[in-house]
Amino acid sequence: MTTTMNISLPDSMKAFVDARVKSRGYGSHSEYLRDLVRKDELEAAKDTLRALVAEGLASPPGRAWGDFKADLVTRAEAHGAANRQRGQSEA
Repeated sequence: MTTTMNISLPDSMKAFVDARVKSRGYGSHSEYLRDLVRKDELEAAKDTLRALVAEGLASPPGRAWGDFKADLVTRAEAHGAANRQRGQSEA
């Protein structure tokens, strides 16, 4: 769905937009403005990602990968042994 939005620009900005539309091959002023908004949306997403990465880097460290992996392997082996034992008792 498309919604119409009217904006007011000073003459100098209107001339700038006109020049950009013409020089960059946009089909209309709307196409140019939609492209600007898309680029701004992408920058906002990048800002959010940067903030999350900074938050993660500033947070205290968790468990080391080796310890985490060893725990997962131990749990998987225990689960497998329990399944094998359950299978033998049902036979």
